[in-house]
Amino acid sequence: MEPGELERQIAGLASLDEPVRRSLYFYVVSRQGDVGRDEAARAAGVSRTLAGFHLDRLAEEGLLETSFRRLSGRTGPGAGRPAKLYRRSARRLSVTLPERRYELAAALFAQALSEAPGSGAADALGKAARALGKRLGAEARRQAGARATVKRAWRSAEAVLAAHGFEPQHTGPGEIRLRNCPFDALTGDHRALVCGMNLALQRGMLEGLALSGVRAELEPRPGCCCVAFKKRGRTKKAG
Repeated sequence: MEPGELERQIAGLASLDEPVRRSLYFYVVSRQGDVGRDEAARAAGVSRTLAGFHLDRLAEEGLLETSFRRLSGRTGPGAGRPAKLYRRSARRLSVTLPERRYELAAALFAQALSEAPGSGAADALGKAARALGKRLGAEARRQAGARATVKRAWRSAEAVLAAHGFEPQHTGPGEIRLRNCPFDALTGDHRALVCGMNLALQRGMLEGLALSGVRAELEPRPGCCCVAFKKRGRTKKAG
């Protein structure tokens, strides 16, 4: 990493050291859509002016993106000024001292797997991902307890997914989406390989969790991970 980029990364992380700013940042990134100053101020328990100051500082650091839109939906004279809205940016912050390049190694592995068609390497990756997913699901089930309700078991699974950076979120009746892809740096050149690996991982987690009536599907959506969980009717715990 170039010295200038390292300084920018550190400055971005340092900007989150202020408690109110950090609270506002985590609130904005937890929302599915754009967030206005009034909403953010209420969530953080601060004034609109103070919220605006910190939100703009986060935007200056590249941690948030801004846009303008009339929240009332009205147009024309008397509709009022467009509101300034905030959402999470695509910027990634990562600082390791001394520097490590794990993404470079991962990219080399992905390239080698992609260039070895018919070798069985991709199938081996899928099997390894599914096996890891089963271990994660089994751990979630153990944490929930042997007599856990379906709701409690899912909460435990969501906690495991969150701990690994997937940011699970309920986005509709019977649907859970993963708002973040921890493997995003590799998807540009190796999307099919990486998304296939991720699908195998999530399906393995469902096996380990032992819940019936839930399936993991590839359903790419901008700003989200490629996998979504769908519940079919009434979900029952497997025996």
